[in-house]
Amino acid sequence: MNGNGETVRAGGRISAHAVCTAIRDDIVSGVFPPGSRLIEELLARRYGVSRVPVREALRTLASEGFVTTRRHAGACVAEPTEREAADLLDVRALLEPLGAARAAQRRTEAHLKVLRGLVRLGQERARAGRTAELRPLADWFDETLAQASGSASLAALLTQLRRKIAWVYAAEPPVRALESWEACAALVDAVARGDADRARALAVARAGRSPGQFRLSRPAGTETAPAPKQSVNTASARS
Repeated sequence: MNGNGETVRAGGRISAHAVCTAIRDDIVSGVFPPGSRLIEELLARRYGVSRVPVREALRTLASEGFVTTRRHAGACVAEPTEREAADLLDVRALLEPLGAARAAQRRTEAHLKVLRGLVRLGQERARAGRTAELRPLADWFDETLAQASGSASLAALLTQLRRKIAWVYAAEPPVRALESWEACAALVDAVARGDADRARALAVARAGRSPGQFRLSRPAGTETAPAPKQSVNTASARS
């Protein structure tokens, strides 16, 4: 199983989905810098898989914008420009409020239970100064809110958007972490009341916060993937 408790093997082999998640996480975390080559053989060795799921994973990542194919070089990590990165924020400013408004109309009690639990945990961690634990909680909150919209396609777009923003922008220190989680609490209250207009307005305010500084640049001498690591079926990764 992977970090989400999902079965990694499908039909007796490691799934391309699990490999895709592992490669994407390594791209977002900077293990594979922008412009670096992604050689199937080296990736297969790194994750302890065959080249087949690696090939499928690279195709998926190319469709998501994380990977590009270059003549004579093959698959490489994409190199978004600052302008392209800014476009991501514009798209987020449109989609997140839409998702919040729909969540206010379509959420279930199960969604509310998870959202309230995450807000409680976030506030507790913020008060205790355990800031390293806040980013995963915030990601889980946003993912659940998107799912509460009742639109699988919108939720998928928002998930992909968050991954790319996390990749191209270096997160700023959570100086006002408690204030941020109080804003999340207000948003959940609006969703619980079915107040779509209020939920949209609060989501607009959240989307307007700074994601940090643009951080992508190609280090000199970057060419190929790093050395092998453990098999992907023991790696912890969020899908």
